[in-house]
Amino acid sequence: MTYLATVAYCYALVNILYPSPAAAVTLRSTTSPVCRYLPGDSGWPSNDQWNHLNGTIGGRLIRAVPLAEPCYGPDPDPVACAQIRDNWGNLTDYADDPFNPMSPYWLNNTCSPFLVESGGTCTLGNLASYAINVSDASTAIAGIRFAKENNIRLTIKNTGHDFLGRSVGAGSLALWTHNLKEAVFYNYTSPTYNGPAVKVGVGVQGFELNHAAREHGLRVTGGHCPTVGLSGGWVSGAGHGPLASAYGLGADNTLEFEVVTADGRHLTATSTNEHSDLYWALSGGGVGNYAVALSVTLKAHPDGPVAGATFSFTNTHDDNFYSAVIAWMKHHLTLDKFPGLKSLVLLTNQSFKLYSITWPDATEAELTNALAPFYDELKARDIQLTTNEIIVSPTFEDHYNFFTEPLNMNTTCGNRLVPRSLVENNVTVLVDQIKGMMSDNEHMLVTFLGVNVTHARVGNKPGSNAVLPAWRDALFNMNFGVGYAEDAPWDVLQSLQAKTNQYQTQFRELTPGGGSYMNEATYDDVNFKSDYFGENYGRLLTIKKKYDPDNVLWASAAVGSDALSLQNGRLCRNE
Repeated sequence: MTYLATVAYCYALVNILYPSPAAAVTLRSTTSPVCRYLPGDSGWPSNDQWNHLNGTIGGRLIRAVPLAEPCYGPDPDPVACAQIRDNWGNLTDYADDPFNPMSPYWLNNTCSPFLVESGGTCTLGNLASYAINVSDASTAIAGIRFAKENNIRLTIKNTGHDFLGRSVGAGSLALWTHNLKEAVFYNYTSPTYNGPAVKVGVGVQGFELNHAAREHGLRVTGGHCPTVGLSGGWVSGAGHGPLASAYGLGADNTLEFEVVTADGRHLTATSTNEHSDLYWALSGGGVGNYAVALSVTLKAHPDGPVAGATFSFTNTHDDNFYSAVIAWMKHHLTLDKFPGLKSLVLLTNQSFKLYSITWPDATEAELTNALAPFYDELKARDIQLTTNEIIVSPTFEDHYNFFTEPLNMNTTCGNRLVPRSLVENNVTVLVDQIKGMMSDNEHMLVTFLGVNVTHARVGNKPGSNAVLPAWRDALFNMNFGVGYAEDAPWDVLQSLQAKTNQYQTQFRELTPGGGSYMNEATYDDVNFKSDYFGENYGRLLTIKKKYDPDNVLWASAAVGSDALSLQNGRLCRNE
């Protein structure tokens, strides 16, 4: 299991199934309905209404189909089903699909290709009922209006890297933005920034932007996972990646957003125009909650060589091994001072692996010297490296491709930002807690992203965007995840989700006043307001009410999300 397996999935929500016919209810009234309609309700749009919508958007409406549908039904296709099972972990299939997320927890076994012989069924479960293949602002506006006029839930799906289940929703109409693929590089001029930039369609993925930027002699900050879309949930959740210590989080690089609002307006939001409040909120203040993003304009940076490193060693003696883990954390207080250097460590109870160091514009000698004191710590403990390699790549894309591995989707995870002060003053307690978590589950994987995004490093000021302030004090972004089998039953997935919340609570108690990276944490954190938004929550709620007073857009653990809740699969107002 790789780091990407851990960060790619923080699994979410409850078992939401379509109601049986007996559970279908009539919700029409002369007042605004309390709950959004589901299929089977008398208020659910008729086929004629869906067909009319399809006609107004040029035939871009798609009816939902679970990926594993060929495995079920009166005439299953065993050959197709076998191929689906073989490709079940291939994230491209999910990124290119308008409905299915790449999270077994969110799919919640409603149509699993691995449960056919054990009595599994195939229903839509959490998936949207229909999706619009968004091609421009007008198609997004049509979808928003249809959802509002017919009182149905609206969701947004891009690639399905949906760590808190925010891109799925039973009975919803999904705005599928994955095919907004344009990336335009140009020189940007504004009162706050003058220099190279790129306008990135929401559907552009990391690997695509890396290549396009290289062809322009540039590099752009993006996520660790190559298939993540950059302009939607990644950047609005803050967005960390290999270049964060050099240029800041994704939200620190935003220049403007092109969006459609819940009242159907097509707007551009910048830090200096009349929608500067919306720009501020979209720059780190949460995902899919204030407006529907169509594109974001990001700063671009001159490309050049990137130094990288990887090494590993095994656990042959617990005390010796974990003392080396402590030594690494302490040494990162020194590495943290090297401008641009970011590290990524994968830790299990069996091994320590420096997955990668990314250090733009550094030399092999500089990186070797930076790591030398830690090598000495290992030597003093008689720990031998099993792998050790330092590589200087000619471009960022070359570096990224060398250090990136395929994802594993069968993981659930939590997150906590580890402040520098904890490592300086109480690192032993931190590592003891990690060690206890490891002993609790043999499949546990913990990752440490050593990243410096202080305001001094990034070059912005406190309050310049809605990024959780705890990011600025963090030495590490720590993920903890548990893997499971492809055919794991639903009760196992639920149990692991509950356990992950327990771990997240334990680390919260160790880091009072801190926080978590919302895109890699749990959906059901009862402290999400402070953990994911901190002191920004009140201002963000004001912006939410301004641009979406009727909660047309809703996501779990989002600003204002407690105004509604899921009740037996229905999204309902809390009254």
